[in-house]
Amino acid sequence: MSINDVSNPFIIGKYLSDKYFCDREVETAFLRKQLINGRNVALISPRRIGKSGLIQHFFHQEDIEEKYYVFYIDIYATTSLAEFVYSFGKEIYEQLKPQKTVWKEKFFQVISSFRIGFKLDAMTGSPSFDLGLGDIQAPLTTLDEIFAYIDEADKPCIIAIDEFQQIGEYAEKNVEALLRTKIQRCKKAQFIFAGSKRHMMSNMFNSPSKPFYQSAISMGLAPIPMDTYTDFACQLFRGNRKNIDEEVVKTVWNMFDGYTWFVQMMMNELYASTPTGGHCQSDMIKEAKKNVIMSQEGSYKDYCLTSNQNRKLYYKLLPKRDSPRISHQQNSSRNTISTQPVLFSLPSGCYLRMTL
Repeated sequence: MSINDVSNPFIIGKYLSDKYFCDREVETAFLRKQLINGRNVALISPRRIGKSGLIQHFFHQEDIEEKYYVFYIDIYATTSLAEFVYSFGKEIYEQLKPQKTVWKEKFFQVISSFRIGFKLDAMTGSPSFDLGLGDIQAPLTTLDEIFAYIDEADKPCIIAIDEFQQIGEYAEKNVEALLRTKIQRCKKAQFIFAGSKRHMMSNMFNSPSKPFYQSAISMGLAPIPMDTYTDFACQLFRGNRKNIDEEVVKTVWNMFDGYTWFVQMMMNELYASTPTGGHCQSDMIKEAKKNVIMSQEGSYKDYCLTSNQNRKLYYKLLPKRDSPRISHQQNSSRNTISTQPVLFSLPSGCYLRMTL
């Protein structure tokens, strides 16, 4: 999707431009200051609050795009060092592929163990990545080659690794120490270690017994202030010949404690439900929430089916009421299962969080 193809300005799950990105000016400036001065950053906050969006926004700053190669690697789905190495190498190549640089052409030469994974497209003649995990016979060797390749870059790199706490759950027990050594010796890159599991990330970077102890500047991420988001949302409506009451935006923000993904999802639906020249008012919120829930119903039912018995019991015991929102503080004190501070009610009457 390009900027010119946007039919709904409340973007979900991707970054297009600063026009559709709300605030985070202080956070962006903080990242810039740390990284350009040679300090790695540990970005720790719950899921769905905007870590990935902030990183992408930072990467799209004019000075960063001009002076750095930037790489975003999501390792949420990885379960082993081999999978990490595969994701690392694949993402570096995929993000370099559109660029015509001497450094990109060296990729095959330096990372020789990946050579088997590339083939030429029969129609275009362009190389494509075609590597299975089984082809990585020696993950440590391939990892050495990747870091050697990074150190040959013709300008500095910034590498963001999202859901970084996953490395603590790999079957291999020495991954943290291994990566700490590689990263410490890497001369051409600064790193953003982003994670959503606060306990694991804090332990990883703040415990003296851990390899990554004090190796990065810790950074949290709070919800975007309500008034700031309200101004942003109202401006997007007005810029597209629609109107919305400020109170509608504030109600939605409070409904989800300002968690970016949930608020954006609701605003996306409210925008879609408001005709050109129309006016979005409070009586539209209930229907918008129902539509959002119904769009996710299949996923919620699947989650119920695959949840363990304790979680199923937790959902069944939640009291049914007109306003099914339980604050994060209330939830933490009542239950041992604490995830996101947002609940929706499915038509069946059971309450589910938008994400877990």
